[in-house]
Formats: sequence, C-alpha cells, structure tokens
Amino acid sequence: MFWRSVVGKLWFTILLLVTLVLFILTILLLQFFENYNVVDAENRLTKTAAKISTIVQETDDEKLGLSIARELADQASVVIVQDKDFYWHSTHPDKENKKAISAIVKQNDQLNQVVEKGKVIREKMYMTTKKDTSDEPLMFVVGVPLMKDNKPTGGVYLYQSLSEIEEPAQYTTKFILLAAGIAIILTTIFAFFLSTRITAPLRKMRQAAFEVTKGNFDTKVPILTHDEIGELAIAFNQMGRQLKFNLNALNQEKEQLSSILSSMADGVITFSRDGSILITNPPAEHFLQTWYYEQDVNNQQVPELPANVVHLFQTVVETETERSAELKIQGKTWVILMSPLYNQTKIRGAVAVLRDMSEERKLDKSRKDFIANVSHELRTPISMLQGYSEAIIDDIASTDEEKKEIAQVIYDESLRMGRLVNELLDLARMEAGHVQLHLESVAMVEFTERVLRKFQGLAKEKHIKLSLNGKIEDEFEAMIDSDRMEQVLTNLIDNAIRHTDDYGEVKLHLDKSQSEIHLSVQDTGAGIPKEDLPFVFERFYKADKARTRGKSGTGLGLAIAKNIVEAHQGIIAVESELNEGTTFFIKLPK
Repeated sequence: MFWRSVVGKLWFTILLLVTLVLFILTILLLQFFENYNVVDAENRLTKTAAKISTIVQETDDEKLGLSIARELADQASVVIVQDKDFYWHSTHPDKENKKAISAIVKQNDQLNQVVEKGKVIREKMYMTTKKDTSDEPLMFVVGVPLMKDNKPTGGVYLYQSLSEIEEPAQYTTKFILLAAGIAIILTTIFAFFLSTRITAPLRKMRQAAFEVTKGNFDTKVPILTHDEIGELAIAFNQMGRQLKFNLNALNQEKEQLSSILSSMADGVITFSRDGSILITNPPAEHFLQTWYYEQDVNNQQVPELPANVVHLFQTVVETETERSAELKIQGKTWVILMSPLYNQTKIRGAVAVLRDMSEERKLDKSRKDFIANVSHELRTPISMLQGYSEAIIDDIASTDEEKKEIAQVIYDESLRMGRLVNELLDLARMEAGHVQLHLESVAMVEFTERVLRKFQGLAKEKHIKLSLNGKIEDEFEAMIDSDRMEQVLTNLIDNAIRHTDDYGEVKLHLDKSQSEIHLSVQDTGAGIPKEDLPFVFERFYKADKARTRGKSGTGLGLAIAKNIVEAHQGIIAVESELNEGTTFFIKLPK
C-alpha cells in the first residue's frame, strides 16, 4: 500500500507538519487581524468622538457644529447629548427616534456615566430598548463627555455595527485561508516530489536486494548522488561483490567436500548432537538401505540406525573418545569407526566412517575353508580307493561278483576325483580369463524348455512341481553360448531340486527387456542362512553342511556358473530367506 511505503510516510509527514504549522499560523493571524480591526475601530471612533466633542464645545453656530460632526462621523452614527436634555442623532433626525435614543442613553448605566461622571466609555451593546435583540445588530459604542468648566454637560456617542468593523477582517480571513490552501497544495506537490527523489535510489536498492536474494550478485545500484544515499549505494555494491566472493568460496569448498565424500570407498555419516543424520555419502547410503531392507522395508517403525550404531554414538558423545564396532547386515560385515565432532570446545556431534569388510572376511574364510574343503573332497575317494584296493590285495573278495563290485566302486570314485579335478581346472581357467564362448543366436523359450525336460523325471520322483513362467508366449532370441548357459541352468535347477523337500515347487522364470534377458530359478526349499549368502559363489560352498554323499555335489557348480555368466557380460545374484526358499537371478545382454 502507498501509506506503508517510504514515499507515503515521508510525504504524509511533511504534509502533516506543514499543515500543522499553517493551521497554527492561520489561527494566530486571524486572531491578530480580528483584534487589530476592533482596536483600530475603537481608536478611530474614540478620536472622532473627541474631535466632535471639541468642535461642539468650541463652535458657537450649533448647526455648523452638528454638520461638521456628521461629516466627521462618516459611516458611524452620532448621538450628541447637551445639557442632559437636548439629544441629536445623525441617522435618526425624527422626533420618535430621538426619544428612543434618549431612553437608551438614560437607561444604560454605562452610557449615562459619560454625561454624569465625564468618563470615556467603549462598549459593545445593542442600541435598542427591546428585550428581544435577535434581530438587532451588535454595536460598538464610544462615548466622550462634553465639558464646561471642567464639568460634564453632555456627551458625544459614536456607534457603529460590529459587523461593519469586522468586515475587513473577513476579507483578511478569506485571503489567509486562500494563501494557506495554496501553500498546502504547493507543499503537497513539493513533498511528493522531494520524497520521490529521496526514495528513488532506495527503491532501486530494494530491487537490487531482491535480485541479490535470487543469486544475481552482479546486480549494481547506480550511484546518483554523493550524499548518504550515494554512500549507501557504494556500500551495497561492495557488499554484493563480497557476498559473491564468499559464496563462490563456500561453493568451491562444498564441491570439494562433496567430491571427496562421493569418491571415498568408505561410508561417511555425520551426526548432530541429538543423533540425527546430517550428511551421508553413497557407500553410507548403501549401508542404510541394506539395513532398512533387512528390517523389512514396509515396516514404518524401523529405526533410522541399528541399535549398535546408536549405542556407539551415545558412548562417543558421553566419553568424548573415538570408538569402533563391527556388525553384520545381510551377510555383509561392516566395521564402524566413530569420532566426536567439536564446535570450538563443545561437542556438536560425531562422524562415523564405515568400511565394508565383507571381501576381507570372505577371503579369510575362503583361505581357511579351501584346504579343509579340498582335503575333505579328496579324502573320501582316496580313502575308498585305498580301502577297496586293500580288499583286493588281501583277497577279501572271494567271488567274481564281489571283485567286480569293488572294481566298480574304485572306478566310480576315480571318476569323481577326475570330475573334481576337471572342475577345478575349468574354474581356474575361467578365473584366469581363458574362457572361450561360442556365441550364437538361441531361441530362449525352446532353450529353457529343453533344459527343464532333463529334470522332469527327477522332479516327479520327489513330487516337485517344475514349471516355466514369464514371457513364453512369443519366441525371442539372444546371443549366448548355449552349452555354457545350459551348464549354468542345469546346476541351478539341480541344486533347487536337491534342496527342496517333497511336494515343493521349482520355477524357472524367463523375461526380457529392451536390452536384457532375465532368468531366475526360484525354489521353496530350506533356504540359505544370511551369514552364508556372500559365500555361495565361492569354491566348495555347500548348503548341505553334513556333506552327505549322493546329495551334495563338489561345491564348485555355483562358482563355475558365476564365471560363465560374467563371461557373457551378465550378472548373477541370489536372494534367500531361511526356511522360505531361494531365488537365483541372471541378467544377460541380448
């Protein structure tokens, strides 16, 4: 609104001040001129009455004296009283009016003092004997005595309507009011012009300030004057340049910090004093997402951080010392190192560095398990070969059938050892990058159906429902090595059937996107413990911890499957819940 602006306030202030001054001045001038006119009329009438009194006293010719008195009285009316009986009125020469004037003089004590006591009077009164004076004009009366031998013998009275006396004052009032009105109008124009000129640079500064708040720090305020407003404009421009410099410096530091945090392999989480998360980097976000997933994504009551991390934060804040902890989430091992953050002398929070130690733990476990696994896998066939060989040497087998049976066992175990060694060699070649793929265009629906047919008999024996799902209505093709991919699917389906109880279900799901082929093998078996999930694709991993013969394989199938999929530039992953089943996912480029 106009009244809320600086222009309106300044204009209103100047106008109010000038109006107040003019109002007081007008009142004083009107009072002065009104009193001046009354006093001037009073003095004029008194002097005229004195002159008439002198003329009447000194002139022997009565008519001449009265005639001169009439001329001197001008617009005023003259009443002359001589010897207290003779009355003469300049405006009422008739006899009836003379009697009325005579009655007024006699009845009014103030007027009678002129004749009786020889006083000079000045009074405002009504020159009438009527009680109702509403129609009569108010008169200003001056009385001067006629003296003879220093004794009053009569008096000269001059009276004039007060409205005639105040008439010049009315003209003066109109003139003063007109001048005041013109002064107010001119003051209004001047005040508006002055306030506009003063506030014009301020309005430009306001616009520039709004531009600066939007981030336009190159905005400049024009310097129109060299007074305080000009100095304010100079200071504003300097402030804009300094703000731009400081913000650029802050942005550079922020970008550097963001780049450092984003490029770090370790996760970083910064906490406030109350434990809320302030800053995270991508590895830390991955840690938190893994935590949320493990705690059930749909649960709204999931805490923001694991209890171990919260307890670690509280300990760091209370003790003001650096602490570390280790926790496992979704089969991954995280080591957390937390240190206090200080604001000068007070703790304002903490910073936690999270390192994924899963690979190190996995390598440690692999090194420990490799010898045990190889020893276990080789010890069984070697022991059997040794035992049955000794049976033949000691001639324990008495019949040809027993010898043939012992020879068959030795043969089977030698094949098993050969298969184990061949798989180890194949895996070594794959990991060394010596896998040669024979890529060809393969019809995926026909390919998956052919793989499933190999397991129909085994599935029927265990009463397991084996099915193919997904986009199988329309045939589509992909560039793959069919033999290698059949080896992968065979291993996954065989594992799914072997680890699924009777009357369970195994599904092979086939799907496609614009650039990828999606395969998944899902079962309703016993599942894989979450602590073993990171190791399922390692050598000699077996879900069957008892390693029962006939049910368990060599433990190299999933490792070989992973290498074959990665050789196809694909991805293989696993999700599992204990006692709910396992799903292996494969993504292959078309």
